[in-house]
Amino acid sequence: MRGWWPWLGLLLVGGLLRAESLTLATYNLANYTLTDRQIEGAFLASYPKPEFEKTALRKVLHEIDADVLALQEIGGKAFLRELQRDLRREGLDYPEAVVLDAVDDQRKVGVLSRRPITHIGRHTDLDFKYFSGRESVKRGMLEVRFDTIAGEVTLFVVHLKSRYTERRDDPNATLRRGREATAARDRLLTLFPEPELGQFIIAGDFNEGPLHRPVRAFSNIGERPISVMVPAADSRGETWTHLYRRNDEYSRVDFVMVSAPLIPWVRDGVGGIPDGLQVMRASDHRPVVVTFDIPAATEAGE
Repeated sequence: MRGWWPWLGLLLVGGLLRAESLTLATYNLANYTLTDRQIEGAFLASYPKPEFEKTALRKVLHEIDADVLALQEIGGKAFLRELQRDLRREGLDYPEAVVLDAVDDQRKVGVLSRRPITHIGRHTDLDFKYFSGRESVKRGMLEVRFDTIAGEVTLFVVHLKSRYTERRDDPNATLRRGREATAARDRLLTLFPEPELGQFIIAGDFNEGPLHRPVRAFSNIGERPISVMVPAADSRGETWTHLYRRNDEYSRVDFVMVSAPLIPWVRDGVGGIPDGLQVMRASDHRPVVVTFDIPAATEAGE
């Protein structure tokens, strides 16, 4: 029996070496850009995100300690580099930084990653029929890919149209948001024509709840499944991710969705919603965090 112990140790170590985890978070940073703001009762035009909000945001990101951050409402390259630099100074380093320049020149989507990014897709040409004309998906869709021990994984980051609109023929921009989701979904299907076999994640701010068109568009097309929403809750079991302070309204609009092959990778089958003291100081959104336990390629194929 004594002769088995070295081999048992090697088997255990080998099993551990074959395991790989990846933590991903999606986070709307609440106007990490220049925009008009009310600060202490005063109206300030084209004003940056206040420093106390930035400090709280970085504390939340330290607590999450995600490998990959899917970000919304970042102002552009300069703002993303500022966040990247400040986090690095505090010991949280994300060497990879990507931002997508689309129609919306203020609020963009981006990615910070500790994982080397192997491919970037900038889908800024997405458009759709809207009443008598055509419109563009305002923030486009950002695609980044990275390698894992189970093969390449693709992340799509989206931020769909907000509910603010001046159009009386589309209250709350419901129709437009649904069309944006469909246009982005259709592009995804050109990249993954057999979505049930693809390894991909869709993350971001959908500005709608789980039963509405944007989430359903990414869930299936007809009877064919595309992805599944990862359930998530905070320490109290609450699932809301956005607080509309003016109306004291809580809603779930931020999601991580995964293709079928990734479902077994989701640790415990659920994600988390951080609810620490700094979270609501940092943004009007709460992040959604999902950890994946990735099997070796041979195991993933079994």
